[in-house]
Amino acid sequence: MAGHPTSPGADDSGAVRTDDSTAGAMAPPLPEAAYRLLYAHGVDAPRPRRVLALLCDGRWWSANDLVRASSVAHSVVAGLLRGLDEAGELVAEGGEGRGRVRLARPADYRGAALDDLADPVVHMVPRHARNAAELARAVIEGPESDLDLDHVTATADTALRRALFLATRFDLSDRTLLCVGDHDLTSVALALVCPSASTEVVDVDERVLAHIDALSASLGLSVRTHAADLRLGLPSTVRGTADVVFTDPPYTPDGVELFVRRGLEGMADPRKGRVLVAYGASEATPRLAATTQARLVRMDLLVESVWPDFNRYQAAESIGAASDLYVLRPLSRTPPGGTDEVARVYSQGVNAKEARGGLDAEAALRVTAAAAEDRGGDAGPGEPTLVGEWPAEVTRGGRVRLSTWMDSPAPAAEYAVVNLTGGWERLAARAALAATADTVYVLVPSSAACVRDEAGQRALRTMVEPRFRARFLRGFGRSDLTAVRLTRRPEDGTGSAVDRLLAHVQERAHGTLTSTLRGGLIEVSAWRGRPVNKRTARHAVASAPGWVSGHGLLDLPEHRFAELRGVAEDLLAQVGEA
Repeated sequence: MAGHPTSPGADDSGAVRTDDSTAGAMAPPLPEAAYRLLYAHGVDAPRPRRVLALLCDGRWWSANDLVRASSVAHSVVAGLLRGLDEAGELVAEGGEGRGRVRLARPADYRGAALDDLADPVVHMVPRHARNAAELARAVIEGPESDLDLDHVTATADTALRRALFLATRFDLSDRTLLCVGDHDLTSVALALVCPSASTEVVDVDERVLAHIDALSASLGLSVRTHAADLRLGLPSTVRGTADVVFTDPPYTPDGVELFVRRGLEGMADPRKGRVLVAYGASEATPRLAATTQARLVRMDLLVESVWPDFNRYQAAESIGAASDLYVLRPLSRTPPGGTDEVARVYSQGVNAKEARGGLDAEAALRVTAAAAEDRGGDAGPGEPTLVGEWPAEVTRGGRVRLSTWMDSPAPAAEYAVVNLTGGWERLAARAALAATADTVYVLVPSSAACVRDEAGQRALRTMVEPRFRARFLRGFGRSDLTAVRLTRRPEDGTGSAVDRLLAHVQERAHGTLTSTLRGGLIEVSAWRGRPVNKRTARHAVASAPGWVSGHGLLDLPEHRFAELRGVAEDLLAQVGEA
């Protein structure tokens, strides 16, 4: 008989009858109102049923707490609670944003809990209690989430379970894992679980890199960190080095594609490796997930497996505070080509697709005019080299792409103007070091951390001195813009040997630290009247701290720049005694 669905075996009271002979096939008894709500979800009813299983304990619950405990999207939880409330099944308290609910008759829902799918690694977690404690402390002490980077902190348990999955599913002994972004400390977790593996981390957030390096030093872990804006490319020092890749990218289709592409670029032989991706989308927006999956297929990646709700987070209630774990198998040795400088890959903040930024034509003309005027006292302003995104009205002589500028030394005119507005301001110091010109104007919003206060300005100076003198010019072309004018210090023979060595390294920022330090030692030792040969310089640099090797200056984490001065002092003392 057609009509509104009713629960199977419902009696006149509305309670659902159960048949013990079909245990596991039929749902335990629930009130009719709850059954109807679950039935409306179709075959995916076990997900909202998790929420009922939580509510049956009779405690007060907020919607967000239910989301985090059940891994069910906020929209689904809210709809279920609304239906239960309309049926008179809930008791509520609290106001807007602080509301909590509980079941009016919890005993009626005691059969809500059903068997759930097994977690692939949860049985191993008890054997790693000490590692779990270390990770819990590390997550608590870690930097706060940066919403401009779509950060949502994964739980310490998730980091441990990721590491257990990696170490069990793959043979990582004497292998390398590349973490493309690692706010969640997956690299640290793997190093704890599998000490014989090596881990490389690439991230744009300097706080994350400093935290991971501090943890690695205190715990004796084999983790190396590299600074890079992945929108521009992967550092040359890690390209083609990894066996397995892990990434928890921004969840926009552009973000997932970009981070996975960078991971593929980092693999030694993609066909022999895997790319693991934490990706989540609300069950209410399946088309978004379908769009992202289609991009992965177009990248010639086989979706080898998907573990639902594997990753748990301290927020992200819109997607159930959880995401799936994808295991992708590359089918090609060479990843398909992509587009560089994809600026808008995040879902919120200054780099969201909907965000505004950059320079319009009027502002760009004022900026170039201000630079020419500021240079007026020199022999002649000339035409600058323009770097980054510029309106067509000011690029008569062309421009240099920011990715090109950062990747290799680019010929420059008498001076350069680098536009880092529109979400690139984190690169200010590195963009200056990448220059070949004697004078560089780095344009950023006045709200950028590197220019807005003394602490930020001091940090920038630490990275560019002694090669450059820095001056901060506010209201440069527009009231909300600041230009950092960087002028090469003259080689007048008055600087210290340490300054000369550091300047030598900074002048060759695209090279590796080991090679530039060796060349600098030879040059500075000759200047001091105590020349050394290549062999002596090579042995000295080989004794430098381990983080020196495998880095270029442009991917060196910011906190290492202050330590680099101490390294230079030790090297000069060592060759001076040779």
